[in-house]
Amino acid sequence: MRKIFADSVYWIALINPKDQWRRRAFEVSGELDNFSIITTDEILTETLNYFAESGKYFRGIVVREIEKILLNQNVEITDATHENFLDGFELFRSRLNKGYSLTDCISMNIMREYNISDILTHDRHFSQEGFQVLL
Repeated sequence: MRKIFADSVYWIALINPKDQWRRRAFEVSGELDNFSIITTDEILTETLNYFAESGKYFRGIVVREIEKILLNQNVEITDATHENFLDGFELFRSRLNKGYSLTDCISMNIMREYNISDILTHDRHFSQEGFQVLL
């Protein structure tokens, strides 16, 4: 089974009906066959943070959608650990000429650890590191 990494861009697009990447996220999801998703606690944190000021009603929707992700047996979520933080920080420190976020760096390290080349995002930073951006 093929493993694909999911960035917060993907989760946000699936959750937010007004997101500019929503249509593309659903298209790509429909085109993929026999795959599982890897994501991280940091990505889910980033996704929730994105919706922090969305109001009670929409925050409720976001909570239900994140709960679905957490219960989805086709999604593996890697734990936020101090080691992941330090490894991400090291990549961040080594790429001072880039605009990578710490979450991006942690994600890139997890992708390398799992030998994943494809990512559900539109973030060009991942293509700069040799990953295949799918959105």
